[in-house]
Order: sequence, then C-alpha cells, then structure tokens
Amino acid sequence: LSLRWHLGRRTGEVLRSVDRGTSSINSLLSYIVFSIIPTITDIVIGIVYFTSVFSAWFGLIIFVCMSLYLTLTIFISEWRTKYRRDMNTRDNEAKSRAVDSLLNFETVKYYNAESYEVNRFNDAIIKYQVSEWKVSASLGLLNQTQNLVIGLGLLAGSLLCAYFVTENKLQVGDFVLFGTYIIQLYTPLNWFGTYYRMIQNSFVDMENMFELFHEEQEVKDAVNAGDLRLEAGRIEFENVHFSYVDGKEILQDVSFSVMPGQTLALVRAGPRVWVHCWRVGRGRRGWEVPGVKQASLRAHIGVVPQDTVLFNDTIANNIRYGRILATDQEVQEAARAADIHDRILSFPDAALPASLPHALPLPQATSALDTETERNIQASLAKVCAHRTTIVVAHRLSTVVGADQILVLKDGRIAERGR
Repeated sequence: LSLRWHLGRRTGEVLRSVDRGTSSINSLLSYIVFSIIPTITDIVIGIVYFTSVFSAWFGLIIFVCMSLYLTLTIFISEWRTKYRRDMNTRDNEAKSRAVDSLLNFETVKYYNAESYEVNRFNDAIIKYQVSEWKVSASLGLLNQTQNLVIGLGLLAGSLLCAYFVTENKLQVGDFVLFGTYIIQLYTPLNWFGTYYRMIQNSFVDMENMFELFHEEQEVKDAVNAGDLRLEAGRIEFENVHFSYVDGKEILQDVSFSVMPGQTLALVRAGPRVWVHCWRVGRGRRGWEVPGVKQASLRAHIGVVPQDTVLFNDTIANNIRYGRILATDQEVQEAARAADIHDRILSFPDAALPASLPHALPLPQATSALDTETERNIQASLAKVCAHRTTIVVAHRLSTVVGADQILVLKDGRIAERGR
C-alpha cells in the first residue's frame, strides 16, 4: 500500500483485523464443508423418507418446522450482527491502545503517564465487555427461540403419529421410530444456528481484512511503464508542485538541475518525493517518472534516513537489507563506511552503501550525531558519494559546505540559490 496509508494506519488495529480475518476464513470453510452440507443432506433425506413411508403430513410438519427454525435463526442472527460488529470495533480500539502504549513506552515514562494509559486501556476494555454482554444476551434469546420451535415441531409430529397409531395406520414401533429419528435429526439441526452464527461472525470478522484488500494504491505503475535506463545520475526538477494534503502545497514551482556526480544541498525539504512514494501534483523530475516502474526508479535511488530504523534481526542482516545478495565482505565495508565496524552499534545507514545507487538523498543524515561521529560519517559519505549524484537535506552548515549547489526553500518555493 501507499506511504500515506502506512503513515495513517494504527498498527494494533491492523494486526488484530488480519489475525481475526485469517482465522475466520479457516472457520468458514470448516463449518460449510463439515457441518452445513451434511445437516442439509439429513433434512432432505428425512423429509423424503417420512413423506413416502409415513404420510405427506409428516413431511409437511418437518418442512414447516425446519423452515421456521431456519428463518428465525437467520433473522435473529442478522439482528445480532450489529452487536458483533460493535464488539469487533471495541476490540480493535483496545488492541490499538495497548500497542500504542507499548510502542511509545519511553514517552509514557517521560511524562509519568502510566496511570493515564492504564485508565485509557481500562475504559476500552469496559466498553468491549459491554459490547460482549450484548452479544451474549442476544445469543441467549436466539437459543430460546430455537428450542421453542424444536419443541413445537416435535409435539406436533408426536401427536399426529399417536393419532395414526390409534387409527391402526401406524404401529407403535413407527411412533418410536418417528420420535427417535426426529431427535436424531434435531441434534445436528440444533447446531445449525450455531454454525450460521459462526459463519456470520466469520464474515463480520473478515470485513476489516477485506477493507485492507480494497485499499487503493495511491502511486501505481503505469500500464506501459518500463524500466528506468539511466547511464548517468543527472537529476532535474522542472516546475514541480507537491502536497501531502490536497489544497496545501509544500512544493510550488520548484526547478533545479543536478549534474552527474554533483552534490545539491536542500534546506527545509524531504526525500520521499524522490523515491516515488508520493505522487507529484504537477511538473516533471528529469525522467518521465509516471512512465517508469517504481521498483526500477527506487533501484537507482538510495536514501540515508534521519531516523534510525532496525528490524528485529542481526546487525549484518540489517546492513544487508539495502542489497539482500550482498556478500559478507560488502557488509563489512558498509559497516566501515557507516563508522560502526569497530563498535557495531545499531545504526542502519550502512544498509545504503551496499546498494550502490546512482542518486543519493541524505535527509538530515547526521542531525542526531555527536561532533566526532558526524565528522567520521561525513568523511565516509564523501567517499561513498564520490561520482554519485547526491541530494543533502540538512540544517547544519557543516554538512552542506562542500555542496556544488545550495537551495533554501521557504513557503514551498526556492527563496535562495547559491554555492
């Protein structure tokens, strides 16, 4: 999905929706194949048998009772769906609040907000329990209605069978046969409502997951998009307009050119337009980007991010993430380039040099470093960026003094340009 969706999503809610959805698919198939189909088969056999062997009245009683049972079950189950849906919403909210608190544990500690978070989570759990009680209460109503229909059907059939026995149209053994068969038939039918409810619940549980499937990609490859064929790393912006939200542009009529191997410094700008995570409103970026496959474009562009992001994996695999097939020697070279080879600190910038891109945006790559580490990183980046087109986004003058061009953005426009 597009970057805008990932920035706006709630991690706990998404994980819970996917988990419920996948479990519901397995349950749905199991109920249909191993429960619903055999039960319907038993009902059809019972109607045919009693109609042909006993009397059409018996078949009619069974048909009416089964039809009434199924109709009431479906009607009440549909009515209960809103309670189930509300319970899922409350469940998502509780899960989301729990995950948010755990992910932002440092902020919670800084502001001594443990009690506040506990109270928020407790409120979410209470709302979930209220919704759960409504689901249970409506389930009890459904069960009592089903038992009433089953009892009336068995009573009507038993009275009719007893009448036929007194008229010598049936034997006492037939009365026992009818009662035994009806009880045997109602046993799986008694679970039919449960199966239907579970199927309904499965569909409700799958709703949020299917909503994810219907999310539209904001940035898509054009139908006839091809691979980017780039012999040199020349970058050109021509009258580019860009906005995160419609109606509020953060880039307005921005134009510049960066020749192969040069370094451009930007003040007050972001890198995500480069890697085609967002769609440019108007203008063009050197290449006809909409006509190029996203994977091909991103393969030519590397990013050294400001924020440190690590996967729960080894340091070597985190470094290798920039190019999965990189050798151990290349990983070590990348670690030296990031100045972490000797100390092996969790710093992800080493993932970039291993990918060897043509263009290299550096969004405040050294803003969170101490002076000595910044100096070492700058020296390493100077080697890595040699003969590569580089875009540096930074606020420190020490980071951009060696740039071939320096652009200052103000209110989305280029306010100053120089060296």
